Amino acid sequence: MNREITYADALREAQEYCLGAYSDVVVMGLGVPDPKGIFGSTLGLADKFGHDRVFDIPLSENAITGVALGSAITGLRPILTHQRVEFAIAGIEPLVNQIAKWCYMFDGKMSAPLVIRIVIGRGWGQGPQHSQSLQSWFAHIPGLKVIMPTTPYDAKGMLIAAVEDNNPVICMEHRWLYDIKGDVPYESYREEIDKAKVVREGVDITLVGTSYMALECLKASTYLDRLDICAEVIDLRSIKPLDIECIVRSVKKTGLLVIVDNAHRTAGIASEISARVTEEMFSKLKLAPQRITFPEHPTPTSVSLADHYYALPHDIARKCLHMLGMGTHVEEALNDRKWRDQPNPEFHGPF
Repeated sequence: MNREITYADALREAQEYCLGAYSDVVVMGLGVPDPKGIFGSTLGLADKFGHDRVFDIPLSENAITGVALGSAITGLRPILTHQRVEFAIAGIEPLVNQIAKWCYMFDGKMSAPLVIRIVIGRGWGQGPQHSQSLQSWFAHIPGLKVIMPTTPYDAKGMLIAAVEDNNPVICMEHRWLYDIKGDVPYESYREEIDKAKVVREGVDITLVGTSYMALECLKASTYLDRLDICAEVIDLRSIKPLDIECIVRSVKKTGLLVIVDNAHRTAGIASEISARVTEEMFSKLKLAPQRITFPEHPTPTSVSLADHYYALPHDIARKCLHMLGMGTHVEEALNDRKWRDQPNPEFHGPF
């Protein structure tokens, strides 16, 4: 039986299940027991399971990431949360040099089963130091699995599966997702953490979106419908491992590919997908794959700069029309925001 809940509630339910089912699971992070509970995703967990298992951390991300590793290799399964990806950067040394390599260095006889939740994405004027999307950094490191659940259903199922996985898993969560709602079962379940998902069938062009941009691709597809263009939309969900087979199957059908990633172009996930598809099925492509990404400069704070920085659904639709040889005129009505750094007119923060 399902009911409609938010993305944040789905994450909270996943952690609540894991804490109840496994005595070795602990939840830690800056703001975990606070009244706002990391966008609501950890609310009530400390009250239910106690502060020995659900607790705040000091402002020393490098040390705490090492503590998470030490906990993982001595019998616990920690879930560590960083409220911004910029905070996680402070813990890069133990993450890259230790956690990612632990199983390899010990010939598979030891593992580091931990999950690190990291908040990414733009956020209402957060600017260059607090609204980056650095998912390709983590995907570049052998030994790490990197997931980006988009829907509440996937958020719950993929987080449970990640906690149960014996490998270190990075869960990247776009801050605009926490309030979206979707059908989620009451009971526990698992979603594969290495598979993409076709969320809309189509035949004319393939759109691949990462995280929040999968939702933007779906919005763009509704506009294309009015022009009798049937776009297939893929929610990537996992960027390491990368389910290239799902993308290839779609592009064999459509011959056209647009990748939409909320991150920079150079050495990014969009570049990797474009290269892999071109290598594997060059002769099947009608045109070269196209990428919609951030410009090559830091994320802005001001309205005037943000409005030229972030892609919206009509930008995606315009790219599709260009590839299909149908011009580039797209109604601006497809945009439901006054400001591109605001998910909807009612959004006023926090963070």
